[in-house]
Amino acid sequence: MTTTAERYRTYQGLPLFAMGFRPFFLCGALWAAIALPLWIAGCLGWAPQITRDWHAHAMLFGYLGAVVAGFLLTAIPNWTGRLPVACAPLALLFSLWAAGRATMLLAPQTFFSAILDSAFLYVLALIIAREVIAGKNRRNLPVCILILVLATANALTHLRGLNLDLALWGERIGLAVVAMLLALIGGRITPSFTRNWMAKQAMTVEPASPGQFDVAVLVTTAAGLVAWIVAPNAVAPGGLLAIAGAANLIRLSRWKGWRTTSEPLVTILHLGYAWLSIGLLLLGGSILAPELIASAAGIHALTAGAFGVMTLAVMTRASRGHTGQKLTADRATQAIYALINLGAVCRVAAPFFPSHYVVLLIAAAALWSAAFAAFAIVYGPLLLGAPRAA
Repeated sequence: MTTTAERYRTYQGLPLFAMGFRPFFLCGALWAAIALPLWIAGCLGWAPQITRDWHAHAMLFGYLGAVVAGFLLTAIPNWTGRLPVACAPLALLFSLWAAGRATMLLAPQTFFSAILDSAFLYVLALIIAREVIAGKNRRNLPVCILILVLATANALTHLRGLNLDLALWGERIGLAVVAMLLALIGGRITPSFTRNWMAKQAMTVEPASPGQFDVAVLVTTAAGLVAWIVAPNAVAPGGLLAIAGAANLIRLSRWKGWRTTSEPLVTILHLGYAWLSIGLLLLGGSILAPELIASAAGIHALTAGAFGVMTLAVMTRASRGHTGQKLTADRATQAIYALINLGAVCRVAAPFFPSHYVVLLIAAAALWSAAFAAFAIVYGPLLLGAPRAA
């Protein structure tokens, strides 16, 4: 039987479609790099079709949708032992994503763009469900459910012209699903990769093994996010989110990330998870003390911080590992990490400094775009090159 690694090494088609991470990481990064300058152009009145709603959708379902697809299509063969989705099926799925981005940019708020854009995540959910079920990988059935919910959240945002409340529900559901995916999958890979790295360094005290505490943290996080979806301004969800943020910080501390600073490729995973904890705390705090903490600080600690940092952490590591590179962060990769974290800091800080809000907003957009443009420049040749043994 041909293994996933053998199939990848002997692939003879277009390199871009040898495995899911290649097209989706590269073009997802390019989209992230141009979407924020487009948003700033919209704010300045230079592109009237680029609204706040377009910005939220482009980042949450466009950019993040691509990265989630790239990660899952690459990870699932390892989970299930099945061959990766590649060649024509992958090219067709990617084309669906690209068509959604084009129609949302050129003809937003139309029935055609809504159908085409919504189709991508539903098709992705079906593919993932097929692979997980066929591979009898029951452990990851929750991931299938979350992607299906993400697809439905995306569809809801297209109902803005008919029902604003449903569209806002869609945005909150989408944000909550990505946060939960980060807590679930990030909570697996961060201690796992840390443990592997520490073993190679002959470090004796390893990250805590997963257990009942981790389950409790995930349940608390899910409860807080669900409550926030239903009642985003109520005190109870605010309290649950704050508790979830604190619990995730404790969970993070059990993985001993401070011992990994000599290898930024590992440390960045801990920083990404720290942003998740901070985002939950700030989002909860914005509900409990709105006079002190703006809701935008919590939202952007999650999006610009947790989602941006963790996705680049995964994109750089997977790209290096699956193209035969050493699993270490070179200077260019470290610069990417610095840019994305600085961008997140500027965006989260902006609401706290109203007199400098515009400057911080532009700086955040520039730093974010630079981080993803740098990824495309540095890693593009690897993603476009012929497959090599990992």
